Amino acid sequence: MSQATSPAAPKAPERRFDAIQFIATYAAPLFLIALVAVFAIIEPRFLYPLNVFNVLRQVSISGLIAIGMTFVILTAGIDLSVGSLMALAGLVCAYVSKGGLQDRFAIGAADTAGHPLFLAVAAALAVGILCGALQGLVVTRLKVPPFVVTLGGLTAFRGAALLFSGGGPISGFSADFTWWGQGRIGMVPVPVIIFVVVAAIAHLVLRYTAFGKHVYATGGNLRAAELNGVPTRRIVLLVYVISGLSCALAAFLLTARLNSAEAVAGLGLELTVIAAVVIGGTSLFGGVGGIFGTVVGALLIGVLTNGLVLLNVSSFVQQIVIGVILVAAVALDQFAAGRRLAQ
Repeated sequence: MSQATSPAAPKAPERRFDAIQFIATYAAPLFLIALVAVFAIIEPRFLYPLNVFNVLRQVSISGLIAIGMTFVILTAGIDLSVGSLMALAGLVCAYVSKGGLQDRFAIGAADTAGHPLFLAVAAALAVGILCGALQGLVVTRLKVPPFVVTLGGLTAFRGAALLFSGGGPISGFSADFTWWGQGRIGMVPVPVIIFVVVAAIAHLVLRYTAFGKHVYATGGNLRAAELNGVPTRRIVLLVYVISGLSCALAAFLLTARLNSAEAVAGLGLELTVIAAVVIGGTSLFGGVGGIFGTVVGALLIGVLTNGLVLLNVSSFVQQIVIGVILVAAVALDQFAAGRRLAQ
């Protein structure tokens, strides 16, 4: 008596390696590696330790703000006010550290008048939190589009910085203040260490906490997130607070590095920051991206700018190149998304 045999289960289709999809998905890190290799060959000074740490120190300022911007863009928002808010927070930090504007132009390590360092940092962070919360409330409660709200913040915060400082800088801080921007631990600049720590914390928050999952859900599909009980208003408010905090921390480090705070600090910085986030793979439509990509994007822009400077390329050409790369990054992101849907 023959036994009935069951039909063989259909085999799952084999997924072949898609080189085009791989390049489109990992374009930013691949391009960063290629840039480093090209600049190292063309200009040997590029890999000198002094230059490498200079690039990392420069990237740490814009990179910190880009981390905050990542949270905002993941919710399908935008923050155009980051450069102006950094200037305002830096001036408030400097004002508190100096104890007023009486000795605003004093320069030298002997200048110790004013308030303790922690009060100056707390003042800067308070400005960042308040301004970020204000913009978040207008977006969530008054339903004003984030682009309009933060465009207004860009102008308003810059005007507040100019009014607060009378248009002039505040310079000359104590050694314990400037150490945070100019000091090193071993060979590594302090701002770079802070940038790495903040990036690691932000990555863990986004990937492994309920808040992070809610950020992705809010940006991926706002209506669906609300139906599933996600407090979308609170999430949007908090991401703008995080953006404000990142601006304040960057403002403190930049002031400490330059030993000066100015109302014109951060002019045009918002474009560099948004470029770093988008080049790193975070979608402007929300719900896709992460901190690792943002760090890569910030490094890419920093390496590109530094390499072009070493090659004596005009700053005007640098802006053109960064603009072209930004558009190319968005195009690759859309191309990769389209291929994923087609498969």
